[in-house]
Amino acid sequence: MISASNICLAYGKRTIFKNVNIKFTPGNCYGLIGANGAGKSTFLKILAGDTDPDKGEVNIGKGLRMAVLRQDQFAFDEETVFNTVIMGHERLYRVMIEREAIYAKDEFTEEDGVRSGELEAEFAEMDGYEAESEAAVMLNGLGIPEELRQKKMKELEGGEKVRVLLAQALFGNPDVLLLDEPTNNLDLKSIQWLEEFLGRFQNTVIVVSHDRHFLNQACTHIADIDFGVIRTYVGNYDFWYEASQLVLKQKQDANKKSADKAEELKSFIARFSSNASKAKQATSRKKLLDKLNIEELPVSSRKYPFVVFKPERACGDIILEVKGLNKSIDGVKVLNNIDLVVNKGDKIAFVGDNGLAKTTLMQILAGELQPDSGSFRWGITISNTYFPKENSAYFNNDLSLIDWLRQFAPTEGESFARGFLGRMLFSGDEATKQTSVLSGGEKVRCMLARMMLSNANVLMFDEPTNHLDLESITALNNSLINFSEVILFTSHDHKFVSTLANRIVELTPGGVIDRVMNFDEYLENTDVTALREQLEQSATETGELAA
Repeated sequence: MISASNICLAYGKRTIFKNVNIKFTPGNCYGLIGANGAGKSTFLKILAGDTDPDKGEVNIGKGLRMAVLRQDQFAFDEETVFNTVIMGHERLYRVMIEREAIYAKDEFTEEDGVRSGELEAEFAEMDGYEAESEAAVMLNGLGIPEELRQKKMKELEGGEKVRVLLAQALFGNPDVLLLDEPTNNLDLKSIQWLEEFLGRFQNTVIVVSHDRHFLNQACTHIADIDFGVIRTYVGNYDFWYEASQLVLKQKQDANKKSADKAEELKSFIARFSSNASKAKQATSRKKLLDKLNIEELPVSSRKYPFVVFKPERACGDIILEVKGLNKSIDGVKVLNNIDLVVNKGDKIAFVGDNGLAKTTLMQILAGELQPDSGSFRWGITISNTYFPKENSAYFNNDLSLIDWLRQFAPTEGESFARGFLGRMLFSGDEATKQTSVLSGGEKVRCMLARMMLSNANVLMFDEPTNHLDLESITALNNSLINFSEVILFTSHDHKFVSTLANRIVELTPGGVIDRVMNFDEYLENTDVTALREQLEQSATETGELAA
C-alpha cells in the first residue's frame, strides 16, 4: 500500500494541494484526473519522491518496489533495448550484470564459485530466469519487434523509445506502478494490450491519462483533483463523471430551493414587518430565514471551452472524390492507389497502424502536399478547414493572441477577438500573451478557434485530442457529434472515434478497407479482420511490406 498524509504544496500564492490525505490499496487501478494545472503530474512526482511537498509525507510499505514511467528518452541511449527494460528492476539488473561478469572470467576462483552460488539464488528468487521472456512479451505487446531488441536506444525513433520506457516500468511485477500518460505514442493494438495487462495486474496502479476509454477499461477507482484536494470514487471514469454531475446538480438544486425560500421570506418580512397584525409572523419568518443554510459552491478548477462549429452553408451533392492517389516519402510508399467518395453526413475516421499514411492523406486533401499520382476533387459548395497534427508553423510569429486570432477574422475588432478567446479559456490578460509562450494544449485551443471562424462545412482533424485535457476533449467531442455536415479525422482516442465516426476507412499497405459502421462494430467485425489479413498477405507478396 502507498499513502499520502497531510500533503500541502503551493507555488507562490497559488495553492496546489491543501492537506491531502489518500490511500492507494493493492489490486486497484486509480485514474488520477483533474484540469490542466490541477497538479496531476506533480502529485505523481511527490509519490515517486521526485518532488518534495511543502508539508506532509508519503508512506510506502516496507520492502515494496515502486516503478515509474520515466519521460527522459535520452537517459538510456547507450543501453540496448533489452537491458533498458530489465533496468526497470534495479536489483535484478545489478545481480544479472555481476553474474555475467563472473561467468565471463577466464579463470574461475573458489571465491567466484561461492559468489556465483549466492547470485544464482538471488537471481532465481527474483524470477531472473523468466526475465528475458517477460521482457520479450512486453516489448511485443507494445509494438517493438524482435529485430530492435539488441539495438541501442539511441538508434530508435522517439515513439519507440517511449514504448520501451513503458515496458521498463511494467517489468518485474512492481508493487506500486506510477504511469503518467502511458498511452501517448501507442497505437490502438498496444493500448488494448496495456488495458488487458493492467486488468490482470494484482498490485497498485496510479495512472494519469487523457484517454477516457483507457480510464474506463483500466481503472477500478478515480482519484479526482479539484478544489486543492483529492477525492476518491469507486468505479471507472464514466461512473465518476455521472456521479460527480449528479452530486453537483443536487447541491445546485438544494441551493436554488434555499435561495427561492429565502427570497419568499424576505419578501414577506419586507411587506409585513411594519404591520402590527402581521408583526409576529414576520418575526417568525425572520428566525426561519436566519436558519436557512445556502452553501457556497467552491469554484471548480475545471473549465470547459465553448466549442461550436457553424457551417455557413450545407454541403451539396458532390463533396470529395479521390481517385488513384499515390504518395511515397523518402522512397517508401505510404499511400497506395487510394480511392474514396465522401457522401453527405459522413463522419469518417481514418484508421490504420501507419500514422504517416493518415497524416499524408490529410495533408494532400488540405492542399499542403502534392500526390505523386492520382487526383482528388472537392465539390463547388465545399469549404474545408484543417487541423494538422503538427501546428508549429502557425505560431512562428511572436504575436499577441488577440493579433494572432484577428488574422483569421480581419474585419473584426479587438473586442470580438477578446470575446472569442474568452470562450476558449483565454480571459483577461491571457488574451494578450505572446504565441511563443503557449503550451501544447493552448495552441490546440487556438487552432480550434481558427477553425470555428472559418464557418466551413467540411472539418478535417489529424489527432486533435493530443495535448488537450479531459474537459477540452469532452467539449470538442460533443461539438463534433452535433455538427451537421462532414468530418474527416484521425485519432488514437478510442472514445472520441467510437462516439463520433459513422464510417471507418482503414489504410493498409495492401489497400483500403471502407465500411459504413461505428468504430466498435468495425473492431468486432470478422469480415473486416479476414479482409485485413488478406490485404497484409497480398502486400507481403508484392513487396509492399517488409519481410
